[in-house]
Amino acid sequence: MSMVLLQPKTPGTTEKVVFDFISNLAVGETISTQSVAATVWSGVDSNPSAIVSGAATASGTKVTQAITGGNAGTIYKLVCTITTSASQTLQMLGYLAIVADPV
Repeated sequence: MSMVLLQPKTPGTTEKVVFDFISNLAVGETISTQSVAATVWSGVDSNPSAIVSGAATASGTKVTQAITGGNAGTIYKLVCTITTSASQTLQMLGYLAIVADPV
């Protein structure tokens, strides 16, 4: 499984994260379906899937997902899963830290 580096965000923002599958797709292969799931890797959140806002979208080799809220001090594990025009199922992993809002 490939990994992507995600920048930390604050609970009060909604930001888009991007998963780029360019290294995993053959020439001419496209993304057919995409989804992003969130779980807690470290910290506390009784409903981690709530940080995933709306549906993921694909453009070319990239999947974009809006992420909102989250609990300060929690690190979320985001897994992006795609299926491709060549019937591959691929996943990419990212860890997202939620940091306290600046005072």
